[in-house]
Amino acid sequence: MYKKALAFIMSIAAAAACFTSCGSTGSSSESSSSSSAVTSETESAEVANFTAPKEGDTIIIMNIKDYGEVRFRLFSEYAEKGCENFIELAKKGYYDGLTFHRVIKDFMIQGGDPNGNGTGGESVWGGKFDGGTDPHLIHAAGALAYANSGSTATDGSQFYVVTGEVYSEADLNALASNGYNFTDEQKKIYSTAGGAPWLDGSYTVFGQVIDGLDVIFRIQETATGANDMPEKDVIIESVKVGEYKGEEIRWYISDYDYEPATEAETEATTQMQNVDAENFTAPKEGETIVTMKLEGYDQPVKFKLFPEYADKGVENFIELAKSGYYNGLTFHRVIEDFMIQGGDPEGNGMGGESTWGGSFDGGTDPHLIHAAGALAYANSGSTATNGSQFYIVTGEVYTEEEIDELQSYGYGLNDSQIEIYSTAGGVPWLDGGYTVFGQVFDGLDVVFDVQKVDTDDNDKPTKDVIIESMTVEEYGGEPVRFFISDYDGAASSETEESSEDETEEETTSEEETTTTESSTDPEQETTTAEE
Repeated sequence: MYKKALAFIMSIAAAAACFTSCGSTGSSSESSSSSSAVTSETESAEVANFTAPKEGDTIIIMNIKDYGEVRFRLFSEYAEKGCENFIELAKKGYYDGLTFHRVIKDFMIQGGDPNGNGTGGESVWGGKFDGGTDPHLIHAAGALAYANSGSTATDGSQFYVVTGEVYSEADLNALASNGYNFTDEQKKIYSTAGGAPWLDGSYTVFGQVIDGLDVIFRIQETATGANDMPEKDVIIESVKVGEYKGEEIRWYISDYDYEPATEAETEATTQMQNVDAENFTAPKEGETIVTMKLEGYDQPVKFKLFPEYADKGVENFIELAKSGYYNGLTFHRVIEDFMIQGGDPEGNGMGGESTWGGSFDGGTDPHLIHAAGALAYANSGSTATNGSQFYIVTGEVYTEEEIDELQSYGYGLNDSQIEIYSTAGGVPWLDGGYTVFGQVFDGLDVVFDVQKVDTDDNDKPTKDVIIESMTVEEYGGEPVRFFISDYDGAASSETEESSEDETEEETTSEEETTTTESSTDPEQETTTAEE
């Protein structure tokens, strides 16, 4: 962790002209010099970051589009000019509509530049001002501070909010050996709440998040491009000046229901930003396809397969289909506007295996997404647990607001994916977690018809939906109908009740049989995901 901090300090030394680098502390020798200047004060000062505001105190209320509200306590007793500048700029509406133009995970999010690139902005007095530093305020997670271009005398309008990292004792000792001085209190904060201790003494800290820290942490998960700029604008809708009225204070990220993205999820999100979805690529004549026939439905369901993106997944499905593995099995789990799931010889979500025996890892590929009609493997926690069970997506069509909400929670969707989910529909929140390996190109109306069958409390159809056959064929040039809008009405199904005068006795008998057959342990079920 310390090496990461030092490497970052070194990398920005050449870019100190605009705090596009909030760590422009220069070399470790420069940092040692600035640290020693405040050593005596630092050793005796108590940290004030987590001092609760009093009722009636001035606070800042920041609304960030698609993310939510963040509230800040200000410390005019330690950063008078810094607080005054921020308050007056906020009152003028200076920050409204600006962006967070620089985001670095486990470090900070930076905004407040009207140029939107880290090169602009000025104080309420025009130009720059010197906000100074005070040892009572440190760079704990949630700290609010001014960006600068080499000293606090170059403070302007640009600010940053710290996310940082939690530091181990060894990390702090390494920093101390390079001239950074910490009190026991500061060490405790950096080793529990986290932060960016190597910035202390070089930047004007003037506030602290009292609510909405999870918003800040979610923003730091956004995908970024050159110069750490978010690929999708993170917009400050408004910054208002308010009064503290005794509402709940939540200083620490542990106070929130927040789960950081894993390294794999972050990598998947970055990948997803850079490729177009290929689900709706038409099969070529002679290409291998799979045809599924369901009992009671006239129209078969035909799948295009994508060995170029899911080779093991496609191979497994083809070999199982050739062996007759799926013939006679059921769709044991059906959820309308989500998916239909089958391929389990036990018929309850607890069985099945791959063509090689046991499970296999089919991986994921960003070219294939959970659009309506997507064919994917169910798993029990990772793609390494793929077997024979599969599902076909029905999903929903997403509005612009719903897409924005997904984006705010870290789902990186490019324009191609957004267009698909907002027109064809699907289940975008499954992307990156399941092996998509095919797409329905004919018979999607059958799938949509199946999703409407009656189900019990475990989402099992009350009357079996049976796979009559699953056959491997060659595409012969038949019509391709990827979208549900390509179909006229629902599929013809012989499973619907043939008349309304069925005897009550027959109905009762059928229901009793179904209840017995659908007994399952849902906690052991191999599922796609919780809806």
